[in-house]
Amino acid sequence: MSPRFRWSRLVRGTHKWLGLLLGLQALIWAVTGLYMVAVHIDHVRGNHLVRHEPAAPFDLDALAPPGTIAALHPNATEIRLHRLFGVPAWRVDGPDGAFLADGRSGARLPHLDAAAVRRRARDVYAGEGEIVAVRLLTEAPLEVQSRKPPFWQVEFEGWSRPTLYFSPTTGELLSRRHAAWRVFDFAWMLHIMDYESRTDTNNRLLRAATVASVPLALSGAWLLLWTLPRRWRRRRGA
Repeated sequence: MSPRFRWSRLVRGTHKWLGLLLGLQALIWAVTGLYMVAVHIDHVRGNHLVRHEPAAPFDLDALAPPGTIAALHPNATEIRLHRLFGVPAWRVDGPDGAFLADGRSGARLPHLDAAAVRRRARDVYAGEGEIVAVRLLTEAPLEVQSRKPPFWQVEFEGWSRPTLYFSPTTGELLSRRHAAWRVFDFAWMLHIMDYESRTDTNNRLLRAATVASVPLALSGAWLLLWTLPRRWRRRRGA
């Protein structure tokens, strides 16, 4: 066996196995990319799961002035009007997070309990399914890992498992999840090849696939240039 033929065999083997591995990943990229562009992002985000609460004017004369609220909570970094169950309150943001203060007295309001969260979820949810579970989570599940617990998880009945997450201090709707979002998240994981956090678009596997595409392309180009003259000579000899 000549050295040239052995070299050609090595290049062929390298090209074949790299093509198989990267070809499978390319198929995954195509399928996941198709899903991510086929399903509208507003549907994925679950905008259809919640109803938009109509804005209503505040009776400022019945509220404590912002200066009073700032004096009662000197560590506040931001104070703004908020509405919970139709009642105005002051939302106070500070180093330890956000909380609600009574609109009239400025006193800090207690955290929402399970009954209040159920009521809040029913006010927000646009579907017709009943609530099947209400949980106060101290550890964030994978689907809301970007949020800092604790928060309330409210799950509704239905094949898509629509789930809403609320802040226990402000009643704010933090996230909404359902089947389309979870499939999107799984597809995104496969697409960026981050099988842990599903957020790193510059992970080692993705970089390795990118680097491996270079020898795949070079070996393919070499094989093309190596086989063309042989085919040309065969045709000339025919």
